[in-house]
Amino acid sequence: MRTEIKNHFFDVIIIGSGVSGSVMAYELGKKGLNCLMLEAGEFFSRSNFPKKEIDGNSKLYWSGGAEFNQTANLALLRPKVVGGGSIVNQALLDRFDQNAWDDFKRNSGVNFFDQDKMSEWYQKAEQGVNQEVIPAEFRNKNAQIFADGFKANGFECAPLNRAQKNCRYSEGNDCIECLSGCKIDSKQSMLITYIKESLKQGLKLLSKFEVDQIEDKGDKVLVHGRHYKSQRKSFSCRKLVLAAGAIGNSKLLQNSNWKLPAIGHHFYTHPQFMVLGEFKEDILAHKGPFQAMKSADAGFRKKGFKLENVFAPPVGLSMLFKGFGHEHMQLMKRIKKMACIEVAVRDTQPGKISFKKGKLKIIKTLNEEDKKRRNAGIEAIEKIFSSQGAVAIHQGNLPIGLHLMGGCRIGQDDRNSVVNPEFQLHNSKNIFVADSSIFPSAPGINPSLTIMALSKKAAQGMVL
Repeated sequence: MRTEIKNHFFDVIIIGSGVSGSVMAYELGKKGLNCLMLEAGEFFSRSNFPKKEIDGNSKLYWSGGAEFNQTANLALLRPKVVGGGSIVNQALLDRFDQNAWDDFKRNSGVNFFDQDKMSEWYQKAEQGVNQEVIPAEFRNKNAQIFADGFKANGFECAPLNRAQKNCRYSEGNDCIECLSGCKIDSKQSMLITYIKESLKQGLKLLSKFEVDQIEDKGDKVLVHGRHYKSQRKSFSCRKLVLAAGAIGNSKLLQNSNWKLPAIGHHFYTHPQFMVLGEFKEDILAHKGPFQAMKSADAGFRKKGFKLENVFAPPVGLSMLFKGFGHEHMQLMKRIKKMACIEVAVRDTQPGKISFKKGKLKIIKTLNEEDKKRRNAGIEAIEKIFSSQGAVAIHQGNLPIGLHLMGGCRIGQDDRNSVVNPEFQLHNSKNIFVADSSIFPSAPGINPSLTIMALSKKAAQGMVL
């Protein structure tokens, strides 16, 4: 979407159109505020989402599909599209448990990090999207192996709570296509929920516009950037919302020479390792609603990992398989016979995001505790697959970071945090942040619903 922006001064400018930016645009628009949303990615709709995996990778993500840590052994997926991660994820919604909130509070000193205090904000967030679980009769064989394997080993599992509506499973829809955007508008992405309603309220949205510098002048904030293949342009506002995620917010503040020492620090990713179980018969894990089940085992939670049944399109899977040439080709030919479960680690080793001469540098590794958690998860997966008759088990060759968190940590002290408990930058009353970049640690739970809840709370507290 390329909207002609005639006005260059707004009540609020929102940088980023993912979950946080979209929710805040909607809440601020309800207050009657004149808002502008700037998004570096392209505007797609159900009629023109990429149809091929390779096009989806190049058009919906930064850096053509994946970015890597400094040692190139962790791939980071960072969406670049109007609607952000809600366009390319599986719309999984979970509330944080008290364990996660206690960890947040311990690392930040923020008092509202509590199940009871966040309950009203979760309720408000849940009212904005339709939620469903995949009915048992429509789970594919991959999900059945997951559930049966859990039962056989005495593990606890549960259906995934998803933001979706009328997926029309009986018509044979394959949800794996949703990784490049839902083509029937079933997935309750920001595009068809909060952004749609915000546009009705008067939100101005400029896509393919990358902001590279901000300036807080006290009475206003200046925002500078470039529209795709156009000259540089500047806008100004009374209040600014940073909603570009862990990497995007860190980059923008560093490029703007912001003077807070913790910018880019305390970066987490929930490193996810996919493990494939090969069976004699066809599993067709890519068919139908392919991500339906999660672990709900207290023992797993205590050990710092969770499991979900997943799958990936061919290009993604090709990056995970070990080997080269003929060996690799033979594995790819057998993907129809493979089930897949991923272990997501609740990482304890924080990373660091930095930009030098415009180049992204990410230092992110697994410490011994993180490796212990990974190994415990893989061991559980191997037991699940073995109990269901797998003839071979293949561990993925490359971990994936999907939940990018931190970099603008929330806290009381400006020496080790970036954002205060009022969601403002420590040294600015005009700039607000409420997305996953403020997370002080890794929760070990899908963050999307919590980002929505925090953004609702932040928007209500904003005063012009």
